[in-house]
Formats: sequence, C-alpha cells, structure tokens
Amino acid sequence: MQLRSTLVRVLAAAVLVPTLALAAPKAASSASRPSKQYSVEQFMATTKLAGASFSPDEKRVLLSSNESGIFNAYTLPITGGKTKALTQSKTDSTYAVSFFPKDERILFTRDQGGNEANHLFVRTPDGKERDLTPGEKLKAMFVGWSGDDSAFYVLTNERDARFFDVYRHDAKTYARTLVYQNDAGFNFADVSKDGRWLAFNKPRTNHDTDIHLYNVETKELKHLTPHQGDVRFQASTFDPGSTALYFLTDEGSEFTRVARYELATGKVEDVERADWDVMYTSFSRKGGYRVTAINEDGRTTIRVHDMKAGKPLALPRLPAGDITSVHISNTEKRMAFYHNGDRSPSNLYVYDFGTKKFTRLTDTLSREIDAEDLVEAQVVRFKSFDGMEIPNILFKPHQATATAKAPAIVWVHGGPGGQTRKGYSATIQYLVNHGYVVLGINNRGSSGYGKSFYTADDQKHGREPLLDCVEAKKYLASLPYVDAERIGIAGGSYGGYMTLAALAFHPEVFKVGVDIFGVSNWLRTLKSIPPWWEAQRESLYKEIGDPAKQEQMLRDVSPLFHAEKINKPLLVLQGANDPRVIQPESDEIVEAVKKNGVPVEYVIFPDEGHGFTKKKNEVEAWSRMRGFLDAHLKGTPNVVN
Repeated sequence: MQLRSTLVRVLAAAVLVPTLALAAPKAASSASRPSKQYSVEQFMATTKLAGASFSPDEKRVLLSSNESGIFNAYTLPITGGKTKALTQSKTDSTYAVSFFPKDERILFTRDQGGNEANHLFVRTPDGKERDLTPGEKLKAMFVGWSGDDSAFYVLTNERDARFFDVYRHDAKTYARTLVYQNDAGFNFADVSKDGRWLAFNKPRTNHDTDIHLYNVETKELKHLTPHQGDVRFQASTFDPGSTALYFLTDEGSEFTRVARYELATGKVEDVERADWDVMYTSFSRKGGYRVTAINEDGRTTIRVHDMKAGKPLALPRLPAGDITSVHISNTEKRMAFYHNGDRSPSNLYVYDFGTKKFTRLTDTLSREIDAEDLVEAQVVRFKSFDGMEIPNILFKPHQATATAKAPAIVWVHGGPGGQTRKGYSATIQYLVNHGYVVLGINNRGSSGYGKSFYTADDQKHGREPLLDCVEAKKYLASLPYVDAERIGIAGGSYGGYMTLAALAFHPEVFKVGVDIFGVSNWLRTLKSIPPWWEAQRESLYKEIGDPAKQEQMLRDVSPLFHAEKINKPLLVLQGANDPRVIQPESDEIVEAVKKNGVPVEYVIFPDEGHGFTKKKNEVEAWSRMRGFLDAHLKGTPNVVN
C-alpha cells in the first residue's frame, strides 16, 4: 500500500532458462461444497513471517514473526521445531535483519508506532540491545556486509533529512566511517565486496532512471547510463568478485532484463531475458549461484543459476504457489525461501543442495482453518472503456451461484504502480469466506505488465485509471453469480484514493466505499511527503502532478474538493502515525462527507502507521470493514465475528 515514489520497478533479461518447477494448480473446490465460515480472530491467528538469515553454524535461521501479536525477531532450527524469541517488544514492531557472519550477535530494526523512522540495533547473546543509530528524526537502514565480514554498511539521513549518507561500521567496535556523503539525491543500490565501488540509482521519472558508479578510492563519480528518452536503468548487484555490476533495464524493450557492466573495461552485455519483467537478480555470498525473480502475470517465478556449471539448477517440485525471499547460506550448502499459495500463507523452507531435499519449517495457517474452505484465485481480464485489456485477480466464494448471487468488491491496490498478485491474503480470504466476491484490479499504471501499461496512468489519476475501476464494476455485474446491485469499492493508500475518487467522481456506480489510509487531497500529500523521499520528489511530481505548477489540476482530481458529491456510505481506516498519508487526509474527508448526511464510519489506530502490523488492530480493522459491508451491501446487522 505504498505510494509509487517508494517503488522501484525492476527489470528483465539474453538467455532463456527454465523456471523453478511447480506442481499444477489444484482446482478450486466445487461451488456446491459446504464451506465453513471463520471469525476474523481465526483468520488473524495466522502467523506472518519475513526474512531469513542463517546462523554462523547454519543450524538455525533468523526471521521475523508476529506470533506474539506483534513482529519480533526469532530463530528456528533448520530441522524444524519451535521458534525462540530474541526480542520481546510489545509496542513497536521489530524486524530481524541478519546474524553477524562469525558470531551469535544479530542486527534488527525497529520504528516507533509505525512512523517509519527506523533505527538499527544490535543484540548480543546475553540479550542486551544497543541502538547503533541513536538520535531523533532520523531513519537508518542496513544495506550489507563487507566481503571479509569485518564491517557492515548502513544508510542514515541524520545529516540531512532529505538524503541518505553511506557509513561503514566496524563489526567489532561499531565505530563508523563516512563512505559517501549524498548531496545529489541518489538512491543507494549496492556496495562491492571489496568495498571499492558504490552503485546508486537516480530517478528522473517513475520510468526513467540512471545509474551512477562511485569509486571509494579515487572519489570519482561516474554516470554510467546517459541516454535519450525514457529508459529504466536500475543497478541491482555487484558480482562477488567485484568485477562487474549487474543491472536491470528496459532499453529497447517493453519488459525489463538483466545486463552486466564490466568495471575494468566498461563493456556492457545482456545476461538474462524473460517474457515478463525481471523483479531482481542477486548472487550467493561466494558467487556459486545467482537467483532471478520474474513477475509472471501476477505471480513470482524463480530461476536459480548454477554459476559453476553454467546452467540453471534443477530443483524438486513444490505445491502450487510462489517462491519468494530466497537466501543462500554463506557456505552455499543450503537455501532458505518462503513459499505461499492462494490458500496457504507464506511458510519457511530450507533446501539442502547436497541431499536435494526440502524441509518445511513452519505451518503458519491458523490451526482452526481448513484450507479447503478457502478459495483459489483466478487471473481474469476484461476490456476497458477504450479497449485496453485490464488484468485482475478474482476470488469467488464457494457459496456464490447463479441462484444465490453474492455482493462484490472491486479491490484497488496501492501505488500508484503497485500490483494485485496471486497468493494468500488473510483479509481477502476473510471477506470471500463470508460471501463477498473480490476482484483485485490491476488498473492501467500497475506494474508487471510492460512499460506501456505502467506509464498509461501518468498525469491521468482520477480519470482513465479510475474509469478502469468503473469498467471493473461492469465486469463483475456481468458474472452470473454476482448481484449487480450490491457492488462496492475498497483499497489502501493509492487504492484508498481511488475509492474516494470513485465515490466523488462517479457517485452512482458503487454502493459503498472503504478507504484505508487513502489520499483525499493531492496538494497536501505531495507537499507533505516524508523528507527522506526527496530523491523521488521530481519523479512523483511528474507521475501525479506538481503542486506548485499544477494546482488546479490536482484540485480537480482530489476527492476532498468534491466531497459534496459523495452520497454513498463510507468507512475510513487510518493510522495516526502514518508519515505517507497523514491523518488530516482522513480527518477532513470524513468531516466533509458527514455534512452530506451519508453514513460514515471512522476508525483511527493510535499505534499504527501506513499499514497495520499488530494483530489486535488487524482484528479491529477487518471486523469493522466486514461489519460495514454487511450493513450496507448485505443489509444485515452490523455485528460480526
């Protein structure tokens, strides 16, 4: 649910290789099958996991889990078993970053109530925690280890809130050295293992970026990608030998690919190509493997390249779903990754390269939920008002039939430039389980479908992309199991904006709207973006509009200035500490719509930011959402569980 200035679309590649083999998708259960309904508490009892870092002895994996109700850092044996909590925060979400390569210390990050002002901490084996980036009004990020493991690199904006400088921290003493003072608005990409090179990206627009290379020894900064027109160049990673920079580009192509720049000669060559956008490419520590992820029609496929053998690695088959967050151990004996499907939340696996066997370490779906009661999603497409084909992810309840038509929701993703993807969503499955058809629209401007589609919404927000949502309603109404008179719209962040815009600019189309921390006033939002977004400010203005030069246009597409037209029930959910879409965005639209005599519900979460990370708040948010929809789409009492 992010605004596009935080997104970095990545790119695709010259040798076609097989992707990680997956079993054929299991057919969705028959519509006539009885389906048990579950409470929001049961859905939110599902555990969310993130991250994977092997311990120095490679017997455990460090990860983040919200099993306690809030994210903390845990370890888990690679053979499976119980997690061990390393942090015990009860107020601020805490995310594991990395084991130290040679000892039991860990790095983790934590903000304050969702304000995104993360600090980097170290935890020693005796349980003591130390803030390595102390101070107020700063944001810090870990970005990698040195090749010899003697140091690690950290970004912080303490000197200038707008820009992130690069520091090198000694792994023993934590003493730091400034490596690069960033005064040009560059986005850090990678540091070479020998510490000699830094790669930066410089956005000009959301689809026109450049790569700059900095020599730490000579202090020389080189622009690697001078070009004409709109072309995306995105630095990805240095090779382990510090001889080449791998980058992603869509130069001369609709989709992005992997290319390589040789540091010694300046020679550039294509490396890998796909029929879709490549999302990223990265090397294992010693360079024995290179992993590439591809955004294939709303899902992720993974390629693992055996660099020594010079061919793709053949891996055993897994159940249908996506492989994500691949991490190969330093010895290159094991690989950790997450696997998820439409009816299965992300679970952590470890693959042993020697035995060629997978071990599943977690079972995150709530034990009270039978996955057979959940639904498989379908990729569907419809033609919009001008003939453009719009891809979507469709969730159909088991109980919806032509004789028992169901209400429906058009679900709009964040961004601009995000993407609704296949995979498990507790929120969507909860709504579908209780009888709502959900269509996750990828309106024009969504990522993953080529640069022409991605750029088709530039300076058109509130108009053409919104009309795609109107057409999505027509598509839903055409389905034999959907009640055409009971269709609403919902979304978060940019999706929240689209919800408000739909109610304001097409007031008779949707029956209800659910706005989750959405933009109501583009003029204010564009002027109040977090200071650390400075590097993307120009890109964001070119994408949406410049508040200093295009005030009237932005007023025309901001729902707040047209709130008198909203005549349908509205629910608004907002985090009080949101630095991206600040609380006044929701306060004012709620106040304005109430004047219309329209049912309006407003829920503020005092300990959340741009997204809900605490289980108690998720229970509150999604139960309020379903209660609102039940009352205004189903006409049933506003009491849920």
